[in-house]
Amino acid sequence: MQRRLRGTGVARRRRKDKAGKWVGRLLAGLLAVPAAYLVAALAGSLLPVNAGWSETGSGTTIYLADNGIHTDIVMPVAADGLGWSAFVPASDEAAPLPSARWIAFGAGEQHVYLDTPTWWDITPRTIWSALKGGPRVMHVAYLDSPGFASRQIRLRPEEYRRLWASVRAEFALDRNGRPQRLAHPGYGCCDAFYEGVGKASAVRTCNSWVADRLRLAGIKTSAWPPFSPGLLWRYRTVGA
Repeated sequence: MQRRLRGTGVARRRRKDKAGKWVGRLLAGLLAVPAAYLVAALAGSLLPVNAGWSETGSGTTIYLADNGIHTDIVMPVAADGLGWSAFVPASDEAAPLPSARWIAFGAGEQHVYLDTPTWWDITPRTIWSALKGGPRVMHVAYLDSPGFASRQIRLRPEEYRRLWASVRAEFALDRNGRPQRLAHPGYGCCDAFYEGVGKASAVRTCNSWVADRLRLAGIKTSAWPPFSPGLLWRYRTVGA
């Protein structure tokens, strides 16, 4: 009888050990995914593209604005013979600023962008949307000044033209070649949302979108910076 009890106890311990090993492997697998993502993000933020580029001493200045998580490109409303007023008119906004001389462009996942005007509006659904991906939308805001921006880059005329064309190409157009404004009130008086091209996800983030635009313009940037610090560290602080 004692032998049977001992045998049963050993069998139970073996089953527990086996179950424990499977749980440990599962946890290790789950932790490996974010760890690999962070390692890739670090490598992508340090690895440059257009490494031979250097900032010009004179030209058109653009700005990068961020809130610690999301980055926008801020450009003049009109510069180097190129303007934005006809393409994304200020009249699309609730109360356009008559003195606006600057315009900010951002890209993001549809649910995250449209459903989270403040940090308090973030829900598990929007977090999941940001991770798995969804339609990309474009956010446009007319500004009096780029004073809230944190970084600045001075561009040659050809670099500015390539950047302008790259940003413009990110808008999904209707049959008449016009950007398709979304039925969304915006975050405030002077902004609007439009349908974008492609999808946004944990791989194609708002910050990597900005890096891609700079890369296409021929500007030195990070190869893949999913987080804003991995992009912004390369450029001059505003006022420097």
